[in-house]
Amino acid sequence: MEFPTLETDRLALVRMTNHYLHSYYDIMSRDEVTKYYSMESLKSVEDAENIISSMKTTFESGRGIRWGIVLNDKDKFVGTIGLNHLNTYSKKAEVGFEIHPEFWNEGITSEAVSEVLRYSFEELGLFRMGAVTYPQNKTSIHVLKKFGFSKEGVLRGYIYQNQQSHDACVFSLLRSEWSSK
Repeated sequence: MEFPTLETDRLALVRMTNHYLHSYYDIMSRDEVTKYYSMESLKSVEDAENIISSMKTTFESGRGIRWGIVLNDKDKFVGTIGLNHLNTYSKKAEVGFEIHPEFWNEGITSEAVSEVLRYSFEELGLFRMGAVTYPQNKTSIHVLKKFGFSKEGVLRGYIYQNQQSHDACVFSLLRSEWSSK
């Protein structure tokens, strides 16, 4: 399968390559970004390189897709969004995302989520989109609810980060509930 490049009015969702290595590291080495990310902040550029390499492997194996989010007008890399635990046979995946703090509250995440949902439901033919987040991550929960995701429950001790286990909220959106707006 060829990597699907997606576009919106302001964004290009592109394949992650080492072209974005230093920008990706800059984002993922920030504690305010990884606070609710279920992984610790990156400590080296090599860590970022390994993750980008694993994104390629995950796509090639059909288990997920991770896009770099690039602002069209500035050709500026600002974050990533992806489908985790992708299973086209079972018609489901989980969405996840992160954005550089400099671009928080500008609608970029919502624009990217909207396009990934469209692609997932209309082109991939998925039926269920899930999301897992910390109960304290009010911003991500707001984005999910904006698109009609329903909270299904709490997974106790589900995320291990910073030497301790944390609860996680599970959300879902079914194709029949989704509106392309």
